[in-house]
Amino acid sequence: MTSSGLRAAAALLLLCAATFAAAAELSDKLRDDSELSQSTAKSFRRLMPVRFYSQVEQNPIANATLTLRSCTIFVPTNEAFQRYKGSIHVLYHITTAAFSKEQLPKSVSSDMDGNPPLYITKNRNGDIYVNNARIIPSLSVEMTNREGKRQVMHIIDEVLQPLSVQKNAKDNINNPDAMQFLQMAEQLELNDFHLRTYRSQVTLAKKESVYQSPGAHTFLIPIDESFKLSARSGLVDAKVIDGHVIPNTVIFTAASQHDDPKTSAAFEDLLKVTVSFFKQKDGKMYVKSNTIVGDAKHREGVVLAEIVKANIPVQNGVVHLIHRPLMIIDTTVTDFLKFLNENGENGALRKFYEVIMDNGGEVLDDITNLSEVTILAPSNDAWNASLIENLLRNRKKMREILNMHIIRDRLNVDKIRQKNANMIAQVPTVNNNTFLYFNVKGEGTDAVITVEGGGVNATIIQADVAQTNGYVHIIDRVLGVPHTTVLGKLESDPMMSDTYKMGQFSHFNDQLNNTQRRFTYFVPRDKGWQKTELDYPSAHKKLFMPDFSYHSKSILERHLAIADHVFTMKDLVQYSEQAGNVVLPTFRDSLQLRVEEEAGHLHDENASHEWTGYVIIWNYKKINVYRPDVECTNGIIHVIDYPLLEEKDVVVSGGSYLTESSICIILANLIMITVAKILN
Repeated sequence: MTSSGLRAAAALLLLCAATFAAAAELSDKLRDDSELSQSTAKSFRRLMPVRFYSQVEQNPIANATLTLRSCTIFVPTNEAFQRYKGSIHVLYHITTAAFSKEQLPKSVSSDMDGNPPLYITKNRNGDIYVNNARIIPSLSVEMTNREGKRQVMHIIDEVLQPLSVQKNAKDNINNPDAMQFLQMAEQLELNDFHLRTYRSQVTLAKKESVYQSPGAHTFLIPIDESFKLSARSGLVDAKVIDGHVIPNTVIFTAASQHDDPKTSAAFEDLLKVTVSFFKQKDGKMYVKSNTIVGDAKHREGVVLAEIVKANIPVQNGVVHLIHRPLMIIDTTVTDFLKFLNENGENGALRKFYEVIMDNGGEVLDDITNLSEVTILAPSNDAWNASLIENLLRNRKKMREILNMHIIRDRLNVDKIRQKNANMIAQVPTVNNNTFLYFNVKGEGTDAVITVEGGGVNATIIQADVAQTNGYVHIIDRVLGVPHTTVLGKLESDPMMSDTYKMGQFSHFNDQLNNTQRRFTYFVPRDKGWQKTELDYPSAHKKLFMPDFSYHSKSILERHLAIADHVFTMKDLVQYSEQAGNVVLPTFRDSLQLRVEEEAGHLHDENASHEWTGYVIIWNYKKINVYRPDVECTNGIIHVIDYPLLEEKDVVVSGGSYLTESSICIILANLIMITVAKILN
């Protein structure tokens, strides 16, 4: 051996001796549970994994780093190790600079071969993530080793997983960028997913530079399986490729903000596309593109894709593999439901599709026959309500409920806003005489859109999933299956707020939560009460004053029928045809009226079609039924255009009615006079 070789060997022996003989402070912390428990929190005893320390102990480079150098080490919890089934790459958890939580930059180089970066995300909630692992805030430790080097340990809730290479890979792949990732995909561990089609389109469009771009970006790459439709790959042009990249932002799924739109690389004057992430309650992650401004080749609307393999770190960001390309709108509503669910690719609407098929599939045929259609599709979680399970066997009822979710029109959010500009938007469904009522609260991205149908208020949780012949909106409840009492419906429905307020101060509402009774409530909509202000201005003003609560309560009692069953509009029409007038039992007396069917613009004065609606004849007045048969768990509500009210109901002139405060004043004066007489 040469003298230089001897010197190198001696140096190596000295380094090994120093590594294994010296007890580094941070190494001691990792090894000695009891000392760590005493120096920090008791929870460290549970959190510090023996498995991770054994990995450090067996790795000379990791041991040397802890002994001789400054470093930051990210240590997974015991629970994280129990969940993780892959190989542990201990050097991927170490960076050779010391960073407290506050000092962590946007990325740090790991000590693994090729020094692949670790990406740091600090979200709005104050949480800090390393790649997809969250730093547990109270369990960080800082110290100085015996060489005087500062060291920091952060406890994280996931094992850090680098890019995995197949054992038989012919190339040495250490720290590829996103383009190299695409080119070498066949040598990587990608759960048998292939990326050849999309890679070919990137090359054909000469967009390699987008994936080679230095920095920190998010790349969304569709798998080959998503190009089963033969023409789809030809639609992947340069703009679509740009729409799959979020520049200058790294988004790992655990750190992502739900439904927070990010500007894609396809964002310019004539084409604007955003991308956002969201998570289902079952844990599945989705990504969606929203083409806000489209052009001749790229239609406006949302495209939804499931993330099939997430959080693959590369040199210039993170890659997520998705089940279909974004931006491309090339399927009908029917094909969307069939393709996504029969191939098990879209868990978001799986139960909706199953209910359709379990009921014979005729609903799907009806959707196919519509040239323009909008579907309000309940999410999987929406079908878990106990009341729904009892209805699934009733095919006739389920057919009515499913039809309530279908609209013969292209109805996106912009169109809903236009309809909602001056009033709650009313839209007919394919069910005869059944309408849906949309309401928009808030502006811009903070807007919440609700839809009411069959007594159920649902919120649109994913809007404008675009298809060639219409839209799909995902909602959080099944329409037509009531889940609230009459009182709950009054309280939550914006169209009935005046009736609710009047019932509150008169304590009339107290009875409406009683599930042992069956109520039929004729509820004037807010616009109806506003009409009374024009007809009876003095009376209207007093009705909403607590001092006149007795009169308000009496008037509301007239609108409420109480029996052992509810009265639907069809029932009332039938009874009217048989007997002329219908007498309904109310709290104090009875309500006598007649109900007729009548064609006309009953629901929308500007409607282009006529709809058969219902009219109540009461005291020689004709009152339109605005929303019939709003079902509740303890009754039914009929929303009417005008209250059952006459001017004599509230007498406000000539002192013929005294308010409670007036009565109190008179009584006080009488008492004072009486006392004065006694004293005299």
